[in-house]
Amino acid sequence: MKLKNIFKFLAVAGTLALSTTSCSDWLDVKMNDKIMENTLFSTNNGFMIALNGVYMGMIDVYGEDLSLGVIDVMAQYYNMVSGNHNYKVFANYQFNDDAFKNKSNNIWTKMYALVANINGLLVHCDEENSALSEEYYPIVKGEALALRAMIHFDLLRLYGPSYNENTKSMITIPYQNEAKRDITPLRSAEYVLERVIEDLEEAVRLLKDNDPVFTTGVGNAVTSDDGLERADFTYRQLRLNYFAVQTLLARAYLWKGDKATAYRIAKEEVIDKNMVDENEMIFPWTTPEQVEAEDKNDLLFSSEVFFAIYNSSRSKLNSSYFVPALQLTSRLTFMGSSPSNSQIPVFYDDPDNDWRASLTWAVYTTTGDPKDDDDDDDDGEKVDANSSLYFLKYADAGREAELDGTETYLYMIPLIRLSEAYLIAAECAATPEEALEYLVAIREHRNCHMPIMATSSDEVRELVTKEFAREVIGEGQLFFYYKRLNLTTFFNGSEIGGTYEMLTDNYKWPLPDVEVDKRGSTNN
Repeated sequence: MKLKNIFKFLAVAGTLALSTTSCSDWLDVKMNDKIMENTLFSTNNGFMIALNGVYMGMIDVYGEDLSLGVIDVMAQYYNMVSGNHNYKVFANYQFNDDAFKNKSNNIWTKMYALVANINGLLVHCDEENSALSEEYYPIVKGEALALRAMIHFDLLRLYGPSYNENTKSMITIPYQNEAKRDITPLRSAEYVLERVIEDLEEAVRLLKDNDPVFTTGVGNAVTSDDGLERADFTYRQLRLNYFAVQTLLARAYLWKGDKATAYRIAKEEVIDKNMVDENEMIFPWTTPEQVEAEDKNDLLFSSEVFFAIYNSSRSKLNSSYFVPALQLTSRLTFMGSSPSNSQIPVFYDDPDNDWRASLTWAVYTTTGDPKDDDDDDDDGEKVDANSSLYFLKYADAGREAELDGTETYLYMIPLIRLSEAYLIAAECAATPEEALEYLVAIREHRNCHMPIMATSSDEVRELVTKEFAREVIGEGQLFFYYKRLNLTTFFNGSEIGGTYEMLTDNYKWPLPDVEVDKRGSTNN
């Protein structure tokens, strides 16, 4: 079954006529739209259309801004030395600039519109005489609750403070968990986080005995026993399955500061349950054959991805952000002209072997052929005076690649992955020795040969931070990692060997104008 055909769904936002102007305009539904809504939720298929519409709608936010776009720029991954770089506004946290305000308004509006769709779906899940069958109910409701939690959690991580005992009472965002048109009060960071955790825990309860990922696995291109194509319970990597939800829950508890619970979930509910037996995993580590496949390297390590956005237009994003044809004022790239004369040996401790370095970065020269470089650098590496690096993680398959339609990773933008559970377990482990076991497990499956050592919690934290940054580049998580720890210094993409000095006030986005204007002077 062609994957693209699975995602030809109705535009649910239009079907339900949900407003996309503010959280205060939710469910402004006319009578004829209400009839259409009731018709939509009259079958299992209708519920799946509505749920899949939310997943598709997430592309507008998670398919760019909150993955490989501005949120990673704000984590200071990339070289922003040029004064007129297209993304300088975001790298400099210029919250009063119109470009930032427009971006913030757009993100807020679209995310709360998705929440409105989810709440409408959840109402129909539990209404009397619901058309949702016993088989579909735990999957549909479980995923919907997890989606609502994830979206609110990311809004909190954007617009809320770095969470701690002194900031948890700070008023942040509304948590909209009802399908009504009333303006919902802005809530404290603690209130929002508790609602996130409640939704995720209920989602776990629904999915733990019902998620087909336990019986049929990830289910890419799976057909039913009678030979008919059935995609409702397949492609679990493109949905919030049990493992994705549990990792989200561990992420939320870690944000709360509850390391004991985060550790238990990461180890017992994710790492341990992912192991079917000694030789088999539901989400297996990516193999060398997958990573090194000619013309279609799996640089996402996609078999390990718990949840990803499926974006059939991902190649356009790659062309907009990473390809060497872009000027350095538009391209997102490390500073430097070659693997040795760049940020690469600073960012990676084993750059010659680590797939995340050796296969994910390439050298571009103005002559068009990296082999035509002019001079040798200190290591005997050919370097052109006008050479620079470019990022290959989201590159298209080569023109000579033979594709059979199952290469899902060519369209994926990962948001949750297996290695995050290992990193959470490492950060929360009782001893440095145990922490190293989780870190080494990741590094072994990235072809890293360089040994690592840690004898204190501070050394573990440094190792986890570096490994986390390497794992999630292009996936929108590093900014939030820094924010959770309220770090004031970290890797600087604009200075080889340098560090970025962060003003902690820059971690918190201001409430967007579109919402401030709706609430007026009361701001509640």
